[in-house]
Amino acid sequence: MFTINQYSLAESLEQAYELNQSRSGVILGGTLWLKMGRKKIIKAIDLSALGLNTIEEAADRFTIGCMCTLRDLETHAGLNRYFNGVIAQALGSIVGIQMRNGATVGGSVFSRYGFSDVLTVLMALDAYVELHKGGLVPLAEFAAMPHDNDVLVRVVLRKDARKAAYSSFRKSAGDFPVLNCAVSNFEDQWQIVLGARPGRARRIQFTGGSHPSAEEINGMADQIKGSIPFGSNLLGSKTYRQILADGLVRRNIAAIVSGGAL
Repeated sequence: MFTINQYSLAESLEQAYELNQSRSGVILGGTLWLKMGRKKIIKAIDLSALGLNTIEEAADRFTIGCMCTLRDLETHAGLNRYFNGVIAQALGSIVGIQMRNGATVGGSVFSRYGFSDVLTVLMALDAYVELHKGGLVPLAEFAAMPHDNDVLVRVVLRKDARKAAYSSFRKSAGDFPVLNCAVSNFEDQWQIVLGARPGRARRIQFTGGSHPSAEEINGMADQIKGSIPFGSNLLGSKTYRQILADGLVRRNIAAIVSGGAL
């Protein structure tokens, strides 16, 4: 439950940005996580009148407005024709349809939750975010940035014929992931992203062919162990996550090599 002292329906991005410069300002997304805690919001900023709830498809890219819901992404026919349908595959594990009908892309990406399936899969697809003042920023770079008062406007995905696969491990359906993993391959570049480490998603890149050998895959796995830190929490230990990471990475690579089916 949360309470709001002052509600502002932004008439422009510039107005939303100015309102958000106050430390008391909070930009509203789907408000799902807000409802689960107790928070007093001094100044709530609503972007829903700015037409940012559409997914636009051009010849070379998809442009996803920040007020689109996760369900919008999951069911979009154009997005599902690309990347082996990996977006729907990843988002379908998030709680339930009612949740995905309310959660917004902007709220999910800007918050950079450590457990985020959204951040993990979009980072593997080499997505960009469009910030009102900061312009276009690679999502992998944005994910590592500290939180600030800019406004996330859109997410941009290029149509680059990338192949991708996603998998996660959960103790039960709809639970938070113990670990999630997205892998993509484009030309000779492999990108592996691990989230719920339990920190924010981290990406590591490799150069190799579209059908890596067992030796090359073992090299990727060894580099991940040495480059991506894991931790422990109530869902699992550091060692447990390291073991899961090895299995999920290999599973996703095999899915891509075989045509995208897990």
